[in-house]
Amino acid sequence: MIIDIDDKLLSSDLFTECFCCDYEYCGGACCVHGDSGAPLEENESEIIKKNLAEILPYMKPEGRETVENSGVSVIDADGDLVTPLINGEECAYSFYDEHANCFCSIERAYMDRKIDFIKPVSCHLYPVRVKKTGGTVMLNYDRWSICQCAREKGKNEKIFVYEFLKDAIIRRFGSEFYKKIENIDELIKTEKKFK
Repeated sequence: MIIDIDDKLLSSDLFTECFCCDYEYCGGACCVHGDSGAPLEENESEIIKKNLAEILPYMKPEGRETVENSGVSVIDADGDLVTPLINGEECAYSFYDEHANCFCSIERAYMDRKIDFIKPVSCHLYPVRVKKTGGTVMLNYDRWSICQCAREKGKNEKIFVYEFLKDAIIRRFGSEFYKKIENIDELIKTEKKFK
């Protein structure tokens, strides 16, 4: 089922599927695996470039070298603007702690109050991917095998996808849009009650 809110089409999975990152289990695998880098909004490449001096100290040498050679962003095989990858594998902005857990150097710079940009919005919104086709914006739940632990944790804690992504959705679409999502969820729950 597709739900239309403010001319944006949302997969019903956002309301029915559970999700909550289980970082202790996965160790940040989404920054390491995949065919391409993180999708970037049009202005995000410039934001990263502007803040690069503050981000670089958090990056591992291979990431710094990749950005130096490829730039802060690249165009992938699908023609999308994305973060560059180190040797076609993990994101150039990734780094590992002493326990081999993967973190985002952009987010770490933000957490240390060096910059005011948390991370690319596509990373913040994951596991939801935003697709634009013509004038239509679609929000789809991306079911990835490496996130099985997040689905299990979400189910155990009774957290639905849209609830897990509250801050990211508000960041990208605004608080009024999120309120409408909550209202739709209440309607869905009410309908289920009377079936």
